[in-house]
Amino acid sequence: MLTVRGGCAAAAVVVISFGLLVTAAPAGNEPKDLDKIPKPVLETLKAKFPAAKIQKWSKEVEGGKVVYDIEFKLDGRKAEADILEDGTLHNFEKEFDARDLPKAVTEAIAKRYPKAAIKEVMEITAIKDKKEVHGGFEVVLETAKKKHVEVTVTKDGTITEDSGAKQGEQQ
Repeated sequence: MLTVRGGCAAAAVVVISFGLLVTAAPAGNEPKDLDKIPKPVLETLKAKFPAAKIQKWSKEVEGGKVVYDIEFKLDGRKAEADILEDGTLHNFEKEFDARDLPKAVTEAIAKRYPKAAIKEVMEITAIKDKKEVHGGFEVVLETAKKKHVEVTVTKDGTITEDSGAKQGEQQ
């Protein structure tokens, strides 16, 4: 566990879900209802990540578009992909070792949430004009007051999303 040092801060996790359907699989098994995911979505997932083992999935509406949020294991590590109904890959995330975060990212987190412990890091890859671009890091923190916060931080240390700020609970 990595700890971000500094003063005190508190925040709450905001989970906003427009999920229409969520399913989870027992450990080691894929969900039984994969037939409910459109063929183009599954084809895109398997083309990009042939060894993906789907853990759970949800169907959501974002910006007026139907998006399938698929969580899976890839080589024993967590991963996630957002794929549009027509099979267009929107973005994907892969589990990332917190010890390898750029200094600008850890400094931005420490400034915003002193004494918070990093619980999970996912590296985001966005698809822009059919090209993969680095989308930053999604970091789950536990604050000194045991609140969970999720922040998205670019490689240069800019915080672009902060669930604690949305609740007005950051310092």
